Amino acid sequence: MNKATDNNDGPHSWADEQEGRLVAMIEVAQAAGKLTLTYFGQADLAVDAKADASPVTIADREAEQLVRREIGSRFPNDTIQGEEFSEQSGTSAYRWVVDPIDGTKSFVCGVPLYSTLLALEFEGKPIAGVIFIPAMGEMAAAATGKGCWHRRANSESWNRSTVSDKSKLSEAVFVTSQVDSFDARNAAECYKRLEKEAWLTRSWGDGYGYLMVATGRADVMVDPECNAWDVAAILPVVTEAGGTFTDWDGNRTSRGGDGVGTNGKLHGLVLSALRLGQ
Repeated sequence: MNKATDNNDGPHSWADEQEGRLVAMIEVAQAAGKLTLTYFGQADLAVDAKADASPVTIADREAEQLVRREIGSRFPNDTIQGEEFSEQSGTSAYRWVVDPIDGTKSFVCGVPLYSTLLALEFEGKPIAGVIFIPAMGEMAAAATGKGCWHRRANSESWNRSTVSDKSKLSEAVFVTSQVDSFDARNAAECYKRLEKEAWLTRSWGDGYGYLMVATGRADVMVDPECNAWDVAAILPVVTEAGGTFTDWDGNRTSRGGDGVGTNGKLHGLVLSALRLGQ
């Protein structure tokens, strides 16, 4: 659950950390997310299909271009990886990973639960991440060893965020992005088992689902399919909130494929349920 703090803690004190990158992470993610709002809810928004049949819009592309410009201007030697454009190579040990709109299907349908994700890696390891929900003005930001911090909708104050302490699936809220994605990997039985055992199941998915876990409002989030940009920011946010994020095999990774975020206490139980789909 969230715990109040003063302005001397949390993201307010990150200004000199990682040569300003942690503060930049929050500022740039917020700017990119706000750009998406200029297109959100437009009835005539054009939606294109990518090679994998997933949707993409001008909002996805422009938001990622904004991130690339801002990071390139502030930290020109850093590498930038994003969903919509080729990796921009750098010479430093830092790499940024951006998903300008995580939940594009929600975005094009006018559902306000899409997110802007931005992660910072150092020497190949994720060290910080942001989940921003532009249409709700809500954000979670985390950095290794500095905790996870939550800013409620349209608030300027940060509160330390922690996962729930539930230890029974029968008391847990289980969320996922899209139920038929379990079918796509022959894991429909995994979903059915978790749905049956959980207290409540909802499709509050994508980055928002992980934000729910990191703030103690949900307990389990499962992705049957995901890419690196979908989860690079998730690992630091969930783990710094006291939870656990792994792939379905239990490996602590942000390289994609699949993902599981829990409050930690439920992680083993969830992985056992998911082994049905291995």
